[in-house]
Amino acid sequence: MFPLGSVLLPHMPLMLRVFEARYLVMLSRILDEEPSEFGVVLIERGQEVGGGDHRFPVGTVARIAQLEGAEGFVGLLAEGTTRFEVTAWLDDDPYPRAEVRELPDFEWDDAAGDALLVAERAVRRALAVASEFADQEWAADVALSEDPVAAAWQLAAIAPVGPLDRVALLRSASLVDLLESTASLAGEAGETFAAGAE
Repeated sequence: MFPLGSVLLPHMPLMLRVFEARYLVMLSRILDEEPSEFGVVLIERGQEVGGGDHRFPVGTVARIAQLEGAEGFVGLLAEGTTRFEVTAWLDDDPYPRAEVRELPDFEWDDAAGDALLVAERAVRRALAVASEFADQEWAADVALSEDPVAAAWQLAAIAPVGPLDRVALLRSASLVDLLESTASLAGEAGETFAAGAE
C-alpha cells in the first residue's frame, strides 16, 4: 500500500518519485510479480514520509507501466485500475500493507449516456472558469478516452475539486451515481470560482 496526499482514480496516470527506504523495499518485492501492482489510498491525517498517518479505507490499484532509476530515487509511472476497500490494516513493517476487498468495476449502460454528457459539460465548464483564476493541471479541452467508462472516471479525476470530494467519487455505487456526483461537484466548483471573482 502507498498512502498519498492525493487520490488515484481508475484509468488515470500516477507519477511518483520513490525515495523512502520502505517503499523501495516494497517496489523490489512487487516487481517480482506480473503485473506489478500496489494499492493507493488517501492519507486522512498525518504525512506521507515517515509513517504514523491515518488513511481512508478505500483506494485504487496502481499498475506499474514504467520505471526509471535516478540518483537517490526511483521514478515510476503507473495507471489506476480497479477500486478496493480496506478490510484490515496490517503491520507497517517493512512497508504499509492491508487486506482488501475488490469493488466491482462499472459496466457501460446506454442509459448513462445523458449523464455522461451532462458531467462532461459541467467539468469542462468548471475547468474553463477555474483556469481564469489559477493554473489548473488539466485544460478544459483535454481529450478523454473513447471508452465511456474510462471517460467517466477521467472526468471525476480532472474535475477541479478537492481530495475529499474525489474520495467520495471513488466510493460511487454505480456509474450513473459517479457521473451525477461529478456533474454536481463540478458545477459547485465552477460557481465557487466564479463567485470569488465578483
